[in-house]
Amino acid sequence: SAGKWVVAYSNYYSEGGYYLASVCDSIFLNPLGEVELNGLATEVTFYKKLFDKLEIRPQVFRVGEFKSAVEPFLREDLSEENKLQLNAMLQSIYGSMLAEISESREIEPVRVQEIAGKMLVRNAKQAKEFSLVDDLLYEDEALNFLKGELGQEEDEALNEISYQDYRSQISTKGSSKNEIAVIVADGEIIDGKSTNQVVGSRTIIAELRKARDRENVKAIVLRINSPGGSAQASDDMWREIVLTSKVKPVIASMSDYAASGGYYLAMGCDTIVANPTTVTGSIGVFMFIPDISQFLGNKLGITSQEIKTGEIGTLLTVTRSLNDTEKSILQKQTEEIYETFTTKAADGRGMKVEDLRKIASGRVWTGLQARENGLVDVLGGLRDAVEIAATKAEISGDYKLVYYPKSTTFFGRYFSDAEEEATNRKMKEALGTEHALLLQQWKKIQKLQGVQARMPMEFRVY
Repeated sequence: SAGKWVVAYSNYYSEGGYYLASVCDSIFLNPLGEVELNGLATEVTFYKKLFDKLEIRPQVFRVGEFKSAVEPFLREDLSEENKLQLNAMLQSIYGSMLAEISESREIEPVRVQEIAGKMLVRNAKQAKEFSLVDDLLYEDEALNFLKGELGQEEDEALNEISYQDYRSQISTKGSSKNEIAVIVADGEIIDGKSTNQVVGSRTIIAELRKARDRENVKAIVLRINSPGGSAQASDDMWREIVLTSKVKPVIASMSDYAASGGYYLAMGCDTIVANPTTVTGSIGVFMFIPDISQFLGNKLGITSQEIKTGEIGTLLTVTRSLNDTEKSILQKQTEEIYETFTTKAADGRGMKVEDLRKIASGRVWTGLQARENGLVDVLGGLRDAVEIAATKAEISGDYKLVYYPKSTTFFGRYFSDAEEEATNRKMKEALGTEHALLLQQWKKIQKLQGVQARMPMEFRVY
């Protein structure tokens, strides 16, 4: 839209890759390459039979019939509510994708749906025949095309710039005194400090307070990419967001996810901006406590005994079954947190609580659906959120973006990612891929301390 041309070239376009490439002026594909355009799918893995074999009894406390995060431990298949929300979500996301592909490629929407639904394109030749790509080129031919667009001869070296050099030219470190702080909340929500792919409430609260107090920060954009997590930590950050919004504009910008605890953060902001395909909502809570006493006793020969002063013992324990009184307490606690969640959400969105709860119950929505339901204000990306923040702050003239928390160095991220990758690889080598995945799931279960405001599934587009 800025008047510059954009070219995509690849040996293989995945579903998401082709969606991204579709907005380019020219799409080139290797003559032996492939384009995957055959719809979206998501798969849920269930552990009930495994728990039955291991004699592990899940004890679940939740509010919301759509809050399906605990279904894998209670069922062997999808509930009707979960089928409904997953199907609606996939249809909404794919509908947005196909509509935009149709517009960019100037192919009738019905035709695009037919191509995808029947997977009519299975090789490079068909990709060109159905106008999904503009031409089939080898890499050297694609480079020669670029040289031609630049007015260079084929025997000349392509005039190109590295990513690092390009990035340095668009650095946000400008001379303007006006600053818009972009606070990034990326990962699962916990009480503590943020790390790689973990949103620590203490870190985010500290950044909000600093941005609120700094005179040169005129507005804040809270960039959220989170499936949720600890309800307590989410509420603590919500409180700081509300306090900050009384002083300066705070705009929520939803990335891939802003669900459950992620939505908890957004609902305290002045304006919520989401992509049409953002996964959001999931306004609901749950608590999961596995009773592993029979597994320990019958499988491992480990027993335990508790001494207590009253009817209530160690409430959050996995070494015995909870009694009826304890279950009642935990269920009541879960319901109270849900009431708090929905009341604050309704207040933030200017809705009646009873109307908010009709679209809550743990149900997941796309950004497009969320806007229709009143959970989101504007459809757009980070740039749109920044522009809204600048407008609300009444910034006259130039401004600069500064991202917080300050990211780790390249080498810090590299070694952190490398260490995690090495650990996962060793687990797969020792246990096999399937068993390693099960162990990773169990580690996540162990982290579910207290009431959780967490998205009911891990969602990937294939």
